[in-house]
Amino acid sequence: MLNQRIRIIVTGKVQGVFFRQALKVMAKKNYVFGWVKNLKDGRVEAVLEGDENKISRLVEWSHGGPANARVEDVEIRNEKFSGEFTKFDVLY
Repeated sequence: MLNQRIRIIVTGKVQGVFFRQALKVMAKKNYVFGWVKNLKDGRVEAVLEGDENKISRLVEWSHGGPANARVEDVEIRNEKFSGEFTKFDVLY
């Protein structure tokens, strides 16, 4: 099990479609920790920490998102794993 941390920025119709809540459900199912929030410009940003295979599942899911989302792009940035999170939060 290799731990990893990534930051994703999701572009498209991703606000007002329960993207953050759905990502939180997926993160909990996969034991991935971190947070997700809406950005003022209409994108969604998330920091994910956990097992790299489980994070890969979340990234793959993010390319489609929940039913009403229309994802145009997912930008992925690798960051240094910190282990600072004990849960997954939706930030407002």
